[in-house]
Amino acid sequence: MTPSVTPRPVTVAAVHAAPVWLDADATADKAVALIAEAAAAGAQAVVFPESFMPGFPAWASLAPPIRTHDFFRAFAAASVRVDGPQVARIRQAARRHRVLVSLGISESTEVSVGCLWNSNLLIGPDGALLNHHRKLVPTYWEKLVWAPGDGAGLRVSQTEFGRVGMLICGENTNPLARYALMAQGEELHFASFPAIWPTRPPGETHAYDIEEAIRVRCAAHAFEAKCFVVVASNVLDEAAMRHLATLGPEAERVVAGTPRAVSLVIGPDGRQIGQSQREEGILLATIDLRDCVEPKQFHDVVGYYQRPDVFQLQVNRTALQAAGFGDARPRQAPPDPDWQDVA
Repeated sequence: MTPSVTPRPVTVAAVHAAPVWLDADATADKAVALIAEAAAAGAQAVVFPESFMPGFPAWASLAPPIRTHDFFRAFAAASVRVDGPQVARIRQAARRHRVLVSLGISESTEVSVGCLWNSNLLIGPDGALLNHHRKLVPTYWEKLVWAPGDGAGLRVSQTEFGRVGMLICGENTNPLARYALMAQGEELHFASFPAIWPTRPPGETHAYDIEEAIRVRCAAHAFEAKCFVVVASNVLDEAAMRHLATLGPEAERVVAGTPRAVSLVIGPDGRQIGQSQREEGILLATIDLRDCVEPKQFHDVVGYYQRPDVFQLQVNRTALQAAGFGDARPRQAPPDPDWQDVA
């Protein structure tokens, strides 16, 4: 990977928005419109929240799994394939508007009707898929919905805007995952989050405040990596809240009283740049990756402030499969005069 110093400022857009709840096609339409809006405002990179398509499965925190089968079936049906038509439309929009796009999806697979991953895609301004990352470990009650990912997406992508890495929600608190990106020269980091993340009923001691957690973990990564961090979080709209409320009055109370997430941009000194985005909309910030250089004079944790003779990290970036099959083609039936091979 060649050295990267961006000779000009870059405008990034954090999309703080609600998906069209459990409707992947309509959410793809909304994402295309948001990309166009951000590009028209001057954005060169557009960052979407975690599991933006088709929404975030917060019901797993609100009721026992024996009561959420219908929710899971609907979520699995609305989840998308990386090579599917919804993602293709986002890739076309990225190419049309010449912008870098980071997109959170719930990913399905042809090898299982019930296996899903919490994934993030990085799409280049030419529409090419630059990186496909599956969240390494679903966090807490997310394990009831998503399978663990692999290390194939722990990559920093060289773009015309600099070296870009991305992690999903709680991964931004994983020291080894973060260091794996730092050690690839990450300059611009995309962090995606849900709208809410309930851990206790509202008002109880130690209830989780997602906005506070975002600020702590993302400022820590920016400060340690000496990079810029763009945070994009979901919004929980009325349609999603109505759907979650069908789990009962207690679920409705938890949703109403749980702190909401925030979208923001943090500089390589760990300080926030500009305002926070709490209402649905697009947050724009102009940054200069040359500002990543000076702080590394003071404290470069992958350069002179590292001791590779003492500490070593090995990262397995193998893309894992459910099974490996040795045969190149399936066994074929005898030729049929009415059958035509169109493969």
